[in-house]
Amino acid sequence: MTTPHILVTGSTRGIGAAVVQALEAKGARVIGHGRTASERVIAADLAEPDAAPRLWDAALARLDGRIDAVINNAGVFEPVAVDAPLQDWQAAWARTLQINLQASADLCRSAVLHFRARGGGGRIVNVASRAAYRGDSPAHWHYAASKAGMVAMTKSIARGYAAEQILAFALCPGFVMTGMAEDYLASRGGDKLLADIPLGRVAEPAEVAGAAAYLALEAPASMTGAVLDINGASFVR
Repeated sequence: MTTPHILVTGSTRGIGAAVVQALEAKGARVIGHGRTASERVIAADLAEPDAAPRLWDAALARLDGRIDAVINNAGVFEPVAVDAPLQDWQAAWARTLQINLQASADLCRSAVLHFRARGGGGRIVNVASRAAYRGDSPAHWHYAASKAGMVAMTKSIARGYAAEQILAFALCPGFVMTGMAEDYLASRGGDKLLADIPLGRVAEPAEVAGAAAYLALEAPASMTGAVLDINGASFVR
């Protein structure tokens, strides 16, 4: 059996690090992405418009010219007040949409073109958010919009390329116990937020990672276009 070659963005901490661990436990060969380069991590700032295509090319070279799946996990969750100066408001929107949506779109495009050129299909897993459906705080319109865009993009890819065995899936976690989630929970009154989650706790990175690895490696082709919720029943649809 051929070893799967997978690119994971935002792989150096939190969900991304757990995804790499889950994939490698299943025998995949993984190249990650982060801010600092290492033997298995390519450095790229996805806020730069040409960073995602360069990341793809570098990952393809590291993986001997073959990528079987890409997991778009990198993202930012940065607030901007509705009454912020217009320049700051628009800059926050531009940065969030560039990193969360445009860079993911660019990688999806590279993946689709690669999969089509080599034949045999491939898989895309986009890590979106509960916010895509439920919305988010008044300071995070742009975050919710970027994640809703990821979901719509995923469904479009699934519908457009299923006949070529190019499969696309999305994950929509709620709060996940990363450093970012811990800080946010504390700042917004942790107990109150937890009371909104019927399970009584936020998700662990390993729970999201297990789902991501399943979609990237094992999910049946008929699942293409699926969006999986991981939010402790805090939002059901």
